[in-house]
Amino acid sequence: MEIFLMVRRHKTTIFLDTRENATVADVKKMLSGIIKRPPEDQKLCYEKQILDEREELRHYFQGRAQSPATLGLMLRDPATGEFEQLHITEYSQPPELPSAMEKDDESL
Repeated sequence: MEIFLMVRRHKTTIFLDTRENATVADVKKMLSGIIKRPPEDQKLCYEKQILDEREELRHYFQGRAQSPATLGLMLRDPATGEFEQLHITEYSQPPELPSAMEKDDESL
């Protein structure tokens, strides 16, 4: 069975799918090919818990295509060697509909 993931950091969102028996280390390897940073410079978290790279993904969650699991990504700062704090920019909300476009109950 497949697990679907949404990996988020700042304004970046990366969608991945993998086997449910894949480990966190496997996901880090997949990400390293995309973001060009080695796995040891990455930390992944789910619901504010840092994921153990030896654990299988199914230990933490079940991400489905219609509802992927959201993981946070933190990277090591090459200058200091410290990991950054988790920061995910929220998605913007669409503006309110103009009154001219709202459905009029009397016209039904």
